[in-house]
Amino acid sequence: MLPCVELETSPNPSAAVIWLHGLGADGNDFVPIIPELRLEGCPGIRFIFPSAPSMPVTVNGGYVMPAWYDIIGRDLMDQEDAAGIHRSAAAISELIEREASRGIAYENIVLAGFSQGCAMALHIGLRFPHRFAGIIALSGYLPLAISLHTEKQAANQKTPIFMAHGLYDAVVIPERAEASYAMLEKMGHQVSWHEYPMEHSVNHEELMDISRFLQSVLIKTES
Repeated sequence: MLPCVELETSPNPSAAVIWLHGLGADGNDFVPIIPELRLEGCPGIRFIFPSAPSMPVTVNGGYVMPAWYDIIGRDLMDQEDAAGIHRSAAAISELIEREASRGIAYENIVLAGFSQGCAMALHIGLRFPHRFAGIIALSGYLPLAISLHTEKQAANQKTPIFMAHGLYDAVVIPERAEASYAMLEKMGHQVSWHEYPMEHSVNHEELMDISRFLQSVLIKTES
């Protein structure tokens, strides 16, 4: 089981958000945002922030760092590390199943991720056999896009997706994210697209939009 930081907004939560960090970070990276999300209107939520295992990352000269998968080139889509993506997907799916075993219904689980974590959230969320409440995809892209046509599951065809990107992102260029957004829309997924005047990061306006998204999908699934 992946090591995780866990925080609950109230005792006996009925919903869960599994939040996946970006390359080189760990499970502590997004913990400070919870108070900023102002989720008083939501049911009790268990936030789970797993840490990726450390591995050599080719694009960074083989330097060992926390990563969900290897990145071979800066294009991101060339020579994708399919084995690494599948390995991390299996580990993250174990966390999802653990939440189900703890009494959290699949439809009350949100997958969220930033950068590499965004890629993993989209990869898993669209292929998972049970419906999720929503997917939050920040400053990232859709990996292994070609195989999605044959591997996607009907359970999450209509799952709301919040997709956001910085206009000045030089790590995952906006065009890469926009292409993923266009593909998902073409495939009939319910994607809300958001742009912000920032680089490869998050800002207050984005957090407020995420708060509204979480409240909409979690309150709806609770009712």
